[in-house]
Amino acid sequence: MSQPNLPMTEVLVVADCWQGEPDSEAVIQRAVAAAAESVDEDVADAEVAVMLTDDAGIRTLNSNWRGIDKPTNVLSFPALQQESERKPGDAPRMLGDIAIAYETMRREADEEQKPFDHHLSHLAVHGFLHLIGYDHENDGDAEEMEALETQILAHLGIPDPYADRAGTH
Repeated sequence: MSQPNLPMTEVLVVADCWQGEPDSEAVIQRAVAAAAESVDEDVADAEVAVMLTDDAGIRTLNSNWRGIDKPTNVLSFPALQQESERKPGDAPRMLGDIAIAYETMRREADEEQKPFDHHLSHLAVHGFLHLIGYDHENDGDAEEMEALETQILAHLGIPDPYADRAGTH
């Protein structure tokens, strides 16, 4: 049963490399819930799909949708929102999809000496914020998004992921 302003979050594991991380779904559920509770956006009666893939899968998505032929850690695909008013009994409103690549995420966590679940939480929060309209296309937007990510992660007991970076994203 979902709580009042929390979206339904479905986690789909499509790459075998995630099998060694059995808590990943719970980590993502907790991160998305914390993000939803921390924003003013109404995400009740909404749905988010998170696909846990590998570098090959995310490379294909990155190439097809962004024209960048290389893997990345996380991609977000916001859903188009209908203009019509929602009626009781309507299907959940789709916020969009998030894809997270295991190998890239694992390598980053190891290189930055961060616990796997902390980095996974960060990427889930980051992806969710993109779905509701946040971005980091310019310095001001990046600072706003990073500050919100840091606040959400602190609520989860996770240290500032940007602490070691001198203002870069």
